[in-house]
Amino acid sequence: MAFVGVEVLHRLLSDVPLRKATVPSGPLQPAAGPVGPATPGTSHFGGYSHDAVVYALTQCAVRHIDTAKRYGCEQQLGKAITESMVPREDLWITNKLWPEDYGYNAAKEACLRSCSMMGLEYFDLYLMHWPGAFQTSLSNREVRAETWRALEELYEEGVCKAIGVSNFMVHHLEQLKEDCRVVPHVNQVEYHPYQQPNTVREYCQQEGIAFEGYCPLAKGQLLSDPTVLHIAEKYRRTPAQICIRWSLQNGVITIPKSTKKERIQENCQVFDFQLDKGDMDTVGKMHDGRHVTWDPTNIE
Repeated sequence: MAFVGVEVLHRLLSDVPLRKATVPSGPLQPAAGPVGPATPGTSHFGGYSHDAVVYALTQCAVRHIDTAKRYGCEQQLGKAITESMVPREDLWITNKLWPEDYGYNAAKEACLRSCSMMGLEYFDLYLMHWPGAFQTSLSNREVRAETWRALEELYEEGVCKAIGVSNFMVHHLEQLKEDCRVVPHVNQVEYHPYQQPNTVREYCQQEGIAFEGYCPLAKGQLLSDPTVLHIAEKYRRTPAQICIRWSLQNGVITIPKSTKKERIQENCQVFDFQLDKGDMDTVGKMHDGRHVTWDPTNIE
């Protein structure tokens, strides 16, 4: 789950090229929500940290929350939001639909159930979490189309203010474009110096789909990389800040994560410096194709 503070969002709107995605169904506001402070411990593998969530919301002016049913903490997260006393209209909350709930009826029921679990009336953004389906009677494409039809209706009904996908490659997006009425507002994929899916990013830019990148630190692998350490020393910044800043300057909506309060603050402090072209190019050459999470490339 990722967060963004008011000051961070303000800076973001004047700093990141992908701050707004204009799509056939209208402008997505604010598409740039996920950039900024780290996720305070609500991912599937990272566990849930109630104190980190409340701290982020109350002490860091964090206002964006990115979570998923898969993470298993919707109810706890809803309690943390209530405890923070931050008005709902000030929050941008993203949730994701897990493949076990794909299909028209199941998707609609799962979304409403997630809203209920979190004590919410709507999500600001709702994503299909993965391009593959767990069902075997239909093809992945057929299941994606059927599921997306449910999301389109949830969008039209106002239950989801924006809808999108996660871990979709170009062929998945092309098929969905042929099968749907509403173009996805967002595509959220793994993005960091070791894994730069630039073909997907360029396609999203072309189609007006906001491109979000998760795992910007490659699950910590980049924090000890000699190239990143050298650049961090040059700018007197942390390796995490260098990686996040690099992603931002590439126009990527960036979603870091942490369970530590100091990291949440640290990941906010990336808007008062810039990497020069040489350093941007150096980090850009670090791509080696590795994934630190799921690889959707071969999903049909």
